[in-house]
Amino acid sequence: MTAFSDTTEADVRAAFEEQNYVANDDVVTTALLALRLGKPLLVEGAPGAGKTELAKVLAGGFGTELVRLQCYEGLAAEQALYEWNYTKQLLAVESGEAGVGGDDSVFDDAYLLERPLLRALSTHGPRPPVLLVDEVDRADEAFEALLLEVLSDFQVSIPELGTVRAEVPPVVVLTSNRTRALSDALKRRCLYLHVEPPTFERELEIVRRKVPELDDDLAAEVCGVVQALRERPLRKRPGVAETLDWAEALLTLERDSLDTDTVRATVGCVLKDAGDVEGFGEDDYEAVLAAADAM
Repeated sequence: MTAFSDTTEADVRAAFEEQNYVANDDVVTTALLALRLGKPLLVEGAPGAGKTELAKVLAGGFGTELVRLQCYEGLAAEQALYEWNYTKQLLAVESGEAGVGGDDSVFDDAYLLERPLLRALSTHGPRPPVLLVDEVDRADEAFEALLLEVLSDFQVSIPELGTVRAEVPPVVVLTSNRTRALSDALKRRCLYLHVEPPTFERELEIVRRKVPELDDDLAAEVCGVVQALRERPLRKRPGVAETLDWAEALLTLERDSLDTDTVRATVGCVLKDAGDVEGFGEDDYEAVLAAADAM
């Protein structure tokens, strides 16, 4: 049994709706299965496709805490699991408040610094937290092995204290940009979801929900241009986050339509690579505007 064993598809859709998250049927179904089965969910896809947002939406929609572990090269167990507050321990020993053994040991909860993995396992409440392990592909194989151990039994062994076991396992969402291949062992423990960049219709719906003050026609132009940009050989194709940034910028500038001058002046909201920006000429601006008009 999990805390979400009785969750229905309608509950998931309602949570997404409340958070203004536009999801395809496969996203709804996979999220539902992850909740009901208590299995980690591995979400892969291009940057900006909404992978991280899915974890945030699950936490917000079901009224529980989001615990985020941002992965990076060289991430060690101390940053992911726990550390001892050595400064506080030293001060306690020097002041005579505690010893190093017996009932007054400095190795107890008062001196323990919880990092994301331990926090997710030790959180108490009516519903477990959502643990987001973001960009797990950026961490190395050693950390991946550590993660496997934690996800297998949802427990952590602390030599000085014993084993910390989750009363109710957290909802786990791992995201990957596929900068390296993940191990088969990790994949076997997870449900898998590949997130594609949204279609024009879905992206337009996202903009309407997230930036409702933007004129509908301008929102359609913005989405059309972004869709056209994604078809080009860019080093960094724009994601939904860039689309929303651009929509917000145009709203701030009180623009009511797109032309080449407006696109050129605000292109930094959409293109985030110097080579992509420098390689864009007048003909390119006109071409993406024409492609957007054709949608």
